[in-house]
Amino acid sequence: MFPPALPANRKRPRAPHQLPPGRHKLSREYVEANQRERILDAIVDVTSFAGYASMSVQDIIATAGLSRRTFYDTFSSKEDAFLAALDAVAAQVVDRVRAASSINESFGGCVRDCLVAVLGFVVEEPRYADVLIVEVLVAGPGAIQRRNELMREFAEMVQAGADTLPNGRRPHALTAETIIGGIYEIVYSRVLQGHVGELPALLPDLVYSILQPYVGHETAKREAARAPSLAASASAVE
Repeated sequence: MFPPALPANRKRPRAPHQLPPGRHKLSREYVEANQRERILDAIVDVTSFAGYASMSVQDIIATAGLSRRTFYDTFSSKEDAFLAALDAVAAQVVDRVRAASSINESFGGCVRDCLVAVLGFVVEEPRYADVLIVEVLVAGPGAIQRRNELMREFAEMVQAGADTLPNGRRPHALTAETIIGGIYEIVYSRVLQGHVGELPALLPDLVYSILQPYVGHETAKREAARAPSLAASASAVE
């Protein structure tokens, strides 16, 4: 799974991201930030390849090119480190969604742009998608709580957008949570099966699914028809 151990009298070549050996003029803050980033990157790599349950601290430090002591100087456990990696990945998704929501004043346009941001992230970053969507479910209650909070935040964004409609319907507040939960399951199944390439084609149907309870069939259908290709939309948002 990982590079084999070298004989005791040989040293493994240093990877490009590793700090230079021996004394250097780098600040302690820079070194610690670099080590933390390498650990988080290693967690994403190992989790995506082997799964959270199979991942060990030894796997993480071997992939990061760091010592066990450095790992435990930074994190208290595998779970603690995974949660930090999960937070970092979730922050990237939220930043993309917020940026997408800020460039369109209409509810329909905002829904389209935000979906493009989320689906684009999953397609472009399959390793991160494994962590955020699949492995989060087996990483313990702390990870589940973070997933639930992220989904609740997205549901609140849908509800807030719907509240701006002058003549929109007013379905139960639970509707937004139900919609986000359903979309999560659709994305989860594609990521789990390794079929993320199917997601771009689902964009119009997902747009319709979000809008229909708030604007009705005809308006939702028209808005969904305006959904451009995922690749083109992702470029526009970025």
